Amino acid sequence: MLLVRSIWNGAISFGLVSIPIKLVNATESHSVSFRQIHLEDGGRIRYRKVCELEEREVTQGEIGKAYEDADGTMIPITDDDLAALPIPTAKTIEIEGFVPADSVDPLQVDAAYYLAANGVPAAKPYTLLREALKRSGKVAICKFALRGRERLGMLRVVDDVLAIHGLLWPDEIRTTEGVAPDTGVTVRDKELDLADALMETLGEVDLESLHDDYREAVEELIAAKASGEEPPSAPAPAPGGKVLDLMAALEKSVREAKESRGEEVAEVAPMRSRSTPKQPTGKKSTAATKKTAAPSAAPTKKSTAKKTTAKKSTAAKSTTKKTTAKKTTTKKTTPRKRPA
Repeated sequence: MLLVRSIWNGAISFGLVSIPIKLVNATESHSVSFRQIHLEDGGRIRYRKVCELEEREVTQGEIGKAYEDADGTMIPITDDDLAALPIPTAKTIEIEGFVPADSVDPLQVDAAYYLAANGVPAAKPYTLLREALKRSGKVAICKFALRGRERLGMLRVVDDVLAIHGLLWPDEIRTTEGVAPDTGVTVRDKELDLADALMETLGEVDLESLHDDYREAVEELIAAKASGEEPPSAPAPAPGGKVLDLMAALEKSVREAKESRGEEVAEVAPMRSRSTPKQPTGKKSTAATKKTAAPSAAPTKKSTAKKTTAKKSTAAKSTTKKTTAKKTTTKKTTPRKRPA
């Protein structure tokens, strides 16, 4: 039973076999959508479709499409005009050929759709094409028209359903010129070995186990604000920095990956980068100690000098006193001459 509305009805052209089908979307978006509001009062911001000639709002039923010419002239194009285009893909998925699945560049893969058999008579040819694709291991390259333009497509089997992927035309894929590093870089075998070890440790991933953490965080934020609670705070960012030693970074990555999986990790001596400054040796430390100790010795010298000066000064004064006392004593002890 088809649970979603079909967006295109037509047929698959497989040689002379025609398979009526309905095209439905194979994917859906789960991202949280926001509305624009006026910050001052919270009012909703809306866009209105206005005719610039009459300066009035028009309804969807009054709106058509047109091509604007180089001089600004509008050339109306109707859905009937497009439906009457003289191309076979207007209502038909034309299979051009079959190729191995791995020959299609993933860069070309665009939107995906499921193809449902349209009516009971379509079941037999639908199943035939599905089983033929399964047995061949190939995909069908086709062309089809959708939303106003012809597209390239890849028809393949998903479970028991035919699916079609829109493909970009080869001239819509840009070249890689100017994207790769323009400097010559040499990768050593040891670095490649560590990269291989990291890839092996991380192992394969189950795509079904992956989920959108950002969407869940936004939903928690909305729920908290709606209930008047404090929104969850963001975790502290992991410390980052420039990777100066690629080998050390790879070794650390392998070690952490093994630890996260509960594996035993042998101790790996960290490799010092050439740009890492050497640690100071004992001699330099001694010299630094001497230099540090030197200023504290200076005051002692000054203090000693002061004491010496004071001693000399005291001695000098003492000597002067002694000399003066001697002179005085000599003067006093000199006998007086008697008169004749």
